[in-house]
Amino acid sequence: MAHLAEELKEKGNAHFRRGEYESAVTLYGAAITKNPRNPLLYTNRANARLKLEAWDEVIDDCLKSIELMRDNMKAFFYLAQAQLAINHPNEALSSALTAYDLCVHSVSQTSSASLISALVVKCKRRKWEARERERLRRQSSLLAELEDRLERGACDELAALEARRAAGEVGEVEAAEERDEVSKTARTKLDDLRSLFAIADPSKMTKREVPDYLIDNITFEIMHDPVVTRNGHSYERATLIEHLKRSPTDPLTRDPLHVSDLRPNVALRQACEEFVESNSAWIYDW
Repeated sequence: MAHLAEELKEKGNAHFRRGEYESAVTLYGAAITKNPRNPLLYTNRANARLKLEAWDEVIDDCLKSIELMRDNMKAFFYLAQAQLAINHPNEALSSALTAYDLCVHSVSQTSSASLISALVVKCKRRKWEARERERLRRQSSLLAELEDRLERGACDELAALEARRAAGEVGEVEAAEERDEVSKTARTKLDDLRSLFAIADPSKMTKREVPDYLIDNITFEIMHDPVVTRNGHSYERATLIEHLKRSPTDPLTRDPLHVSDLRPNVALRQACEEFVESNSAWIYDW
């Protein structure tokens, strides 16, 4: 049965490469029926379902894959993306950090570290934004009321779209595109609304955020003593040196790297110090 499952998987891969994600899902499902103990089949199907934005099904596949193979980096990577998409940033951050840890300790996943690192930062930022949103809503009952109205409108649109999809009026790919457009429009309206309130009362309503370039790609915290490598990546000195004790390679590129290759990033250090000093009232909550 395993060889039949492998044949079905390869056919699914061919459909996936052509962007035929629904067909790929069907073939991966058939392969799983033939060999339900293969964790990589669930990971393949999860990836195809990601393309279709079938978030709950992605999560189910990833959890099953992880149950069968705990150290499945791709499963945690896909799981984090789906959890973030359904607005569960805490769970998404945990999954993304696990994927990152598995990646940097792997000898075979050399090309994934930068992608996963970017996802970790995205999850952490989304978690922070959720806290910021609640803080701003507490500052203004009018903002909270208007945000609620915008969100209810978006939810109603998504529910109507799901009803059309279930009735066969739109296909999976078209539905995914429309869901994405509704979500983008809602986010834009919310951002515009918060910007207006920030302009009206900047002392209380201005959004607080940390620029990506100040964040260390190992600890995902704000850097204090950044160093730069020969290929231009910057890291917090202490955490990078600790990493190099275990593995003399760049955490993101896996190029050979030694302590003697590091140079102080003076400009970035100054930027970090200025940002922390200007935002000391809240920065340690980030």
